[in-house]
Amino acid sequence: MSIRIAPSILSADFSRLGDQVGEAIAAGADYIHVDVMDGHFVPNLTVGPLVVAALWPICHPANIPIDVHLMIERPERLIPAFVEAGADILTVHVETCPHLNSTVHQIRALGIKAGVSVNPATPLIALEEILPFVDLILLMTVNPGFGGQKYIPGSTERISRLRKTLSERRLQMIEIEVDGGISSENAAEVAAAGATILVAGSAIFNPLRSVADNMAALRASLE
Repeated sequence: MSIRIAPSILSADFSRLGDQVGEAIAAGADYIHVDVMDGHFVPNLTVGPLVVAALWPICHPANIPIDVHLMIERPERLIPAFVEAGADILTVHVETCPHLNSTVHQIRALGIKAGVSVNPATPLIALEEILPFVDLILLMTVNPGFGGQKYIPGSTERISRLRKTLSERRLQMIEIEVDGGISSENAAEVAAAGATILVAGSAIFNPLRSVADNMAALRASLE
């Protein structure tokens, strides 16, 4: 699979969010990643369906999927609202879904792709039963809640183990998305381990260089 880049708006300048998302798309973003946090499951509070709806007129004409990561308790309550707002992919956490199979099928029944995420300390075996029903596994490589954190080094080995499991079970079509601390310094390592989608926030949206320059640097590191 080719490596896709998903800029995370968590690190964007919200005073000009539309412009920055447009810059990321113009620079070659493959997805736009939206981190939804509820202040309960993770110690931060971010955005809801209204922001996804605001991004839809920017992303949809460019055929850029809106990739929504629900770091929230009881996500099943808000899944329909995010789908209606324009989400193309919805990812929920195994840690917040006691009826994970039901939640994944709820997402797929609404006509979009379903993903499941695990935190760094959650054993990969927690994914074993749900793998045949998902389009994407999102591995957190920082403890979720805030942007700008450092990549947890042991995460690379977890990516490799998950890729090996998918290959052994003939589920190679499942995407492995990696979120947390991704930069031009580690992107090639993460991709070589088996990741196919790299979520990058502060590596793309920061005041030191333009979005275009940051995207170019990340792409170059993968080559």
